[in-house]
Amino acid sequence: MDLQITNYNNRFQIKGTLNKLNLKTFDSYFANIFDKLDDILLDIESIDSIDRDGVMALAKLHNESIIKSKRLSIIGFGCKELYDHFKTEEPEVSTASIPNIVAA
Repeated sequence: MDLQITNYNNRFQIKGTLNKLNLKTFDSYFANIFDKLDDILLDIESIDSIDRDGVMALAKLHNESIIKSKRLSIIGFGCKELYDHFKTEEPEVSTASIPNIVAA
């Protein structure tokens, strides 16, 4: 399935495949989006598949939202590759920086 993007009230639903072959469509649709809107919501529920280039396109959009202090929300049970890319883990605490406390 080709890429389809629909919009209603700053909610963008992405359907089909997001890959290198249709990246121009995605990029042109969201070019300068944060110059027009302060808050957008991407619904990825209907993405059938996404490749590395598609994930990077979403990451680029995410970075643009941070740089321009805008809000980007990505919702939907979409592709595992996307969640893996944005997954964050708790940083490990180094025990070297914690002072030793000895009970008397």
